[in-house]
Amino acid sequence: MVPAALWVVFTLIAATAQTFRNAAQKALSAELGTLGATYIRFLFGLPFGLLALAFVSLIGSELPRSNVSSLLWTVFGAVSQIAGTALMLAAMRQRSFLVTIAYTHTEPVQIALFALIFLGERITLPLGAAILIATGGVLALSWPSRAGGEIFSWRPALLGMASGGLFALASVGFRGGITAIESGDFISAATLTLAISLTIQTVLLTVWLLIREPSTLSSVLKAWRPSLAAGFLGAFASENWFLAFALTNPARVRTLGLVEILVAGFVSQRMFAQTPSSRDVVGIVLVVAGIALLFNS
Repeated sequence: MVPAALWVVFTLIAATAQTFRNAAQKALSAELGTLGATYIRFLFGLPFGLLALAFVSLIGSELPRSNVSSLLWTVFGAVSQIAGTALMLAAMRQRSFLVTIAYTHTEPVQIALFALIFLGERITLPLGAAILIATGGVLALSWPSRAGGEIFSWRPALLGMASGGLFALASVGFRGGITAIESGDFISAATLTLAISLTIQTVLLTVWLLIREPSTLSSVLKAWRPSLAAGFLGAFASENWFLAFALTNPARVRTLGLVEILVAGFVSQRMFAQTPSSRDVVGIVLVVAGIALLFNS
């Protein structure tokens, strides 16, 4: 019997690990470029994804077999995640770490729509209210401060929100891939889907870089030490996201995942010397309120 709230634990772990992975990728994007920093998430995450699959097999879980439906959903999610990561890192080069994370986290509203369209998963009124309140907090966080001399720019805003949309599609794709697997338990289904996804993403980007940007591929391989940490954090975060997706509606998972905003605020202050404003605090309060309502939905 799986505990009803286990998805909460997986989501909180995933959101925290993902924040530090994003910070690691942001730090590497200046050296490797947007595509190179995107690539490290998958190339250096793949060994850890395969290790997770081997571990699940060793502890006695029966590994399920993927099928055509699961594979198609996983490919859809994998490609969407590649594009979403690239747009997120492009936005980070134009706005602060915290603001970019806020833009991408308009994702829950988009997930709710996509999950309804593609998976037929309906959103209850309390869940819808929780999503809107938390997203309102995200928008408050993302709006520029006049006192700080910030000027609103559509380019990073659109890049960030488009990134959120692609991450929403990726979440729906991965949820579809996991639930389409008919055998095995939720842990083995989630872990197998992760390993397949990372393999697809690594192969696609390796081929692209070999053809279009071999110099970037060379730079990535030279930066393997810091990239390895980003790869581990990425695979660890993804494993926990996938476990949560296996247990509940992705809109619920990604709404709770907005706690990443709180962690991102801490990371911004400590790693990038970016101090949250009073409006940031209001936005954070709304995010927390939306998350609190989520547990009553």
